[in-house]
Amino acid sequence: MSHALIVEALRSPRGRGNDKGALRNLKPVDLLAQQLQALTTRTPLQTAEVNDVYMGCVTQTADQGANIAKLALIKAGWDDCVPGMSINRYCASGLSAVHMAAQQAMAYDGLAVGGGIEMMSRVPMASDKGPLTHDFEFQMQTGLIPIGIAADVIATQEGFTRQQCDDYALASQQRAVAARDRGPTRAMADALDETGAVLLAQDETPRANTSLESLAAIQPAFAAMAEKYGIDKLMCQRYGLAKIEHVQHAGNSPAMADGASAVLVASPGAAQRAGLQARAKILATATVSADRTLALTGAVQATQQALARANLTVQDIDLFEVNESFAALMLHYMKHLAVPHHKLNVNGGAIALGHAMGSTGSALIGVALDELERTQQKRAVVALCGAAGLAVAMVIERI
Repeated sequence: MSHALIVEALRSPRGRGNDKGALRNLKPVDLLAQQLQALTTRTPLQTAEVNDVYMGCVTQTADQGANIAKLALIKAGWDDCVPGMSINRYCASGLSAVHMAAQQAMAYDGLAVGGGIEMMSRVPMASDKGPLTHDFEFQMQTGLIPIGIAADVIATQEGFTRQQCDDYALASQQRAVAARDRGPTRAMADALDETGAVLLAQDETPRANTSLESLAAIQPAFAAMAEKYGIDKLMCQRYGLAKIEHVQHAGNSPAMADGASAVLVASPGAAQRAGLQARAKILATATVSADRTLALTGAVQATQQALARANLTVQDIDLFEVNESFAALMLHYMKHLAVPHHKLNVNGGAIALGHAMGSTGSALIGVALDELERTQQKRAVVALCGAAGLAVAMVIERI
């Protein structure tokens, strides 16, 4: 059985997703175009040979509206014959985009690109004002509660304590700082200003001064909202809980970030014809949807399904790169899949590195590949959950 190949996987450094972020003055279309341009400088790619381009973008409005995938292709100088499409599968968008690109490449024996963009400093989360965040009546009718409260409900169900969540968050920061200190990896493509000068060459988001004491001082983020709207009472009734323990806060939740990424995939035949050397193959993918209210547990099922399709077990996997939706969800992932912490997010995750929503999934492919190559290991799982229960996973194998 032949598999789609990953030729190259690039990502920008992640900038802080606020008005102090280093990338704040760069337009999303420019940051994404830079990743596409980097693909053509890192490989002998002829852009006219690419069948299609899929880009994840969650908040598709303002600077990120009007099909930013196609607009970035134009800005990057790619051949006009290359189509582009923006997709939104919430936080799983970037990985879904690569999955779709792989399907396209295999179906037509060609080349395709998947990736993503999100600049939360310029287009804040929920500024598209969709029903998930702005239609309270719809939310109450459907049980779509804010995902931070869902994380607290899951922590309560599982018995995860504030201390355990903070311990995990500190490890994420320490691992991210250690990785940054080693220097940029192959996947990192500098973010440039309009003159071509480097704006950012490394992730801006890790906080080296994080301590258990500093984390313990932060107030829970979602308790007041849950109380105000009666959500705690509803969740206790729905899931048979005595009370909700609010353990998630700004220090053990994913930071908002700016980032873009691009992954070039190919069928084996197309790679050979184009003279492209593959770094890895995609063994299997899975897209699932889980409990829409708890929302964030689906990465477990997606991983299980992808591993089953690859005819592999957790023990066959060397690395797990899983978006740190919240610390409690990483504890949940490790518990339910029996994944040891020393294999999970070994260079830190979104708690430290930030979560540029539409880009994270595709960015994690480059992160995983770089680490597999650095440590001479073989296989990785990349997985993300998203709002409303959506989740995606992919199994890759280094060549």
